[in-house]
Amino acid sequence: MFSIQQKRDISEAVQKILRETNHPELPKGEVQFLLHVDGSTSMSWADIRNNGAIRQSSVNLWNEAEETPPLKRSYEERRAGHVEFSEE
Repeated sequence: MFSIQQKRDISEAVQKILRETNHPELPKGEVQFLLHVDGSTSMSWADIRNNGAIRQSSVNLWNEAEETPPLKRSYEERRAGHVEFSEE
């Protein structure tokens, strides 16, 4: 539903909000979380985790094309960056 960059931006914002609570039960390092977002249809959804939990992002090319502005990297450039492609 979201591009990789959008997920990273959302994750960073959630991490910042959680840190700003100064809650004593939060860990000192990165806060682990999973945010599930339902879209307008049953086929539209996203799971967003804290950035530190993602080792290798899978890419849905449709989501990347929806980013504003769209990513201008070619398929070969993405593959050279060792990004895994999937049809999720």
